[in-house]
Amino acid sequence: MKGNAICHSLPTPKIYNVLPPPREDLDEVLAIIFIGPTPPTEADYKRTPLLIRKNKVLAALNWLRLNHADYKDIVISNENLATYSETVPVVLVDYHPSKYTKDPESTAVNDSEEFGGTASGECPFVCHVLTIEDTSKYLDNKNYKELKAAAAKHFSTGGRALAIGHDPEPESLYSNPQLYPKMYPWLFPYGLGGLGNNRMARPLSAQSRKRNLLQYHDK
Repeated sequence: MKGNAICHSLPTPKIYNVLPPPREDLDEVLAIIFIGPTPPTEADYKRTPLLIRKNKVLAALNWLRLNHADYKDIVISNENLATYSETVPVVLVDYHPSKYTKDPESTAVNDSEEFGGTASGECPFVCHVLTIEDTSKYLDNKNYKELKAAAAKHFSTGGRALAIGHDPEPESLYSNPQLYPKMYPWLFPYGLGGLGNNRMARPLSAQSRKRNLLQYHDK
């Protein structure tokens, strides 16, 4: 299999040298929308992955500063970390009251009950997420027309889109050992080991290194 690809860097509005960032900065990039008959309580927050454990954040930052090449110069702010709550989310929670317990778009045609729920026991708590499995049917070449139709319907009904630009100049694929560690940080937890890395214990060809990376999940 052969192919050609180029890589562009994405816009980075701000680079932090002090972590974790202030709470007010998080509100600019993250928000939580809570929909239900009553406002969320602390018990509801504990049932969703919305809380921060400060000891875990501090341990992760210390590990990164000691082990990751791109984090060696960061400053860990205990003052910022102290402002993070462990009982409520650190970002704004936007509450939208709703009397309905069913989503009309996902309700079966033979479901005639007006409300859904349970009469006894603990009430189910659902977090809606979007995964690659949910979108894979639209990415299949056989469903290209279906993808175009869904996009046209989205825009015709007033839907919006988020446009993310990139740097006009592509990144160099040669003599750029930090390219892949920045693109795939989960494959390079130490920020090292990219193609052309001169810190390797013994020389290794780019072809052999690529083969090792492609076999990462076969271990």
